[in-house]
Amino acid sequence: MAESMQGLKRTHRCGELSAAQIGEKVTVMGWVQKNRNKGGLVFVDVRDRSGIIQAVFEEGKTEAALLEKAAKLRAEYVVAIVGTVEKRSGAVNENISTGEIEIIPEELRILSEAETPPFQVEENSKTKEEVRLKYRYLDLRRPDMQRNLLMRSQVATLTRQFLAEEGFLEIETPVLVGSTPEGARDYLVPSRIHHGHFYALPQSPQLFKQLLMCSGCDRYFQLAKCFRDEDLRADRQPEFTQIDMELSFVDVDDVIDVNERLLKKLFHEVLGVEVSLPIPRMTWQEAMDRFGSDKPDIRFGMELHDVTEVVKDCEFVVFKGAIENGGTVRGINAKGQGAMPRKKIDKLVDFAKDFGAKGLAYIAIQEDGTVKSSFAKFMKEEEMTALIQAMEGENGDLLLFAADKNKVVWDVLGNLRLELARQMELLDKNEYKFIWITEFPLLEWSEEQNRYTAMHHPFTMPMEEDLQYIDTDPGRVRAKAYDIVLNGNEIGGGSVRIFNQEIQSKMFEVLGFTPEQAEEQFGFLLNAFKYGVPPHAGLAYGLDRLVMLMAKEDSIRDVIAFPKVKDASDLMTEAPTPVDQKQLDELGLQIVREEKKEIQE
Repeated sequence: MAESMQGLKRTHRCGELSAAQIGEKVTVMGWVQKNRNKGGLVFVDVRDRSGIIQAVFEEGKTEAALLEKAAKLRAEYVVAIVGTVEKRSGAVNENISTGEIEIIPEELRILSEAETPPFQVEENSKTKEEVRLKYRYLDLRRPDMQRNLLMRSQVATLTRQFLAEEGFLEIETPVLVGSTPEGARDYLVPSRIHHGHFYALPQSPQLFKQLLMCSGCDRYFQLAKCFRDEDLRADRQPEFTQIDMELSFVDVDDVIDVNERLLKKLFHEVLGVEVSLPIPRMTWQEAMDRFGSDKPDIRFGMELHDVTEVVKDCEFVVFKGAIENGGTVRGINAKGQGAMPRKKIDKLVDFAKDFGAKGLAYIAIQEDGTVKSSFAKFMKEEEMTALIQAMEGENGDLLLFAADKNKVVWDVLGNLRLELARQMELLDKNEYKFIWITEFPLLEWSEEQNRYTAMHHPFTMPMEEDLQYIDTDPGRVRAKAYDIVLNGNEIGGGSVRIFNQEIQSKMFEVLGFTPEQAEEQFGFLLNAFKYGVPPHAGLAYGLDRLVMLMAKEDSIRDVIAFPKVKDASDLMTEAPTPVDQKQLDELGLQIVREEKKEIQE
């Protein structure tokens, strides 16, 4: 039977107690983690978000009624205990911060009873994620989840403090906005008043923060909820949070400077990790050539080698054909993996095919210097020697090669490099390696749409020295764009924005917008630009992804209180759910049921 807490006031959280409180009368409240009845001696572990404290009910020291009551406690009962802190009579528990003390109770109240939970509330639960997410309110009681939520809160609070001190204004932007077809799919919200018209949930506050710069706000930030209707991965959610900022009268270096100092503060305050400044910078082109990725993990080497020139005259048709078609031949050296079994190499080949490779060529150098290769018979001895030298191959190394168009080769070897690093256990979560990637291409060619698309967005400023190529060779134009990368994860990205009307019009033209289309979609921004727009630039972090890496988790779901699963549903609330006909009628909507296709034998 539940009891009232009237007359009681919590004096301490469980994990906040220490030897300093020995002899003090305290009141703690929380959930029963464990109840151990030894017959005349009952040990009760009480847990709240701060940690665990042990209470000891002992025959002879505790009233019989109180002892009997304590013996009936079950896991997840909510209790209040009033008692005196004493030094532990038994052995010190080194695993908890309160391990050298215990509470000797004089009062116990059961504030709420609990059914047997579907899984045990404990650190590092092995319970399936689907079950944990269905009962998320129980899952969040686990100490490791509590620590993650605390860390997220700390990051948010420190970010706000830092940016406020740097002269940023925290300003909220709308959540119901107009839809723009560029980028990811929008989540649409039907209008009740304007039938047939829809709001979109914002993919980012991009246009509004630029308008705030036009408004003279000078420096803006917000922790912004954003929404994208896209396929989910471990580091993606349909709704996520950005640390979003925009600054006026700045260039690339100014944005990088303030953000380096922000990251230094966050990692020092939250983790006690010192980030060395300045953070290294690398151009997009260098990152692709060296790592096959624009978000390179620099915790380990295994860099790509371009061996096109070395093999251009060989008779191996795979290399020869790729080069003749305008592609390249590149390889990576997996040090010490020369003895890898053929079956394992075949699995790597299958892995590479998932990223567009037609296959992988390899050279396995044995410890005695003998060479096993999938293409040795097509190579002269001197050509093979030159290739191994170009790859810095030594006895015991495994050399892997991809030959195709650059985009495919980079994608294949960039991902293969990471896969090998995982297999070789080269990825240390205790190491934090930052790098800025700069000078991205302004545009990228879309085979699907048969036109150039913006690599970042249509408002990214080209590098002035490349503007001369915008008509003749658009793919050559670099952008004043920059991403901040941590351990192979892009945690933030931004750019200097276009503030010149002529350049903006040219950008729309190159992207295939007619003046009418540009006006229809972005007219309000273009109009604002007619009235004096300052040079401005910005950046946005994925807060969830940043905290995930700081917490050393593998999924952002572990740092979000109530996340969605891969099909964008919520297992706890069962959203999305159907709505009643009345609501549909008010919105002027009709549900068209998809016909199930009959499977033909």
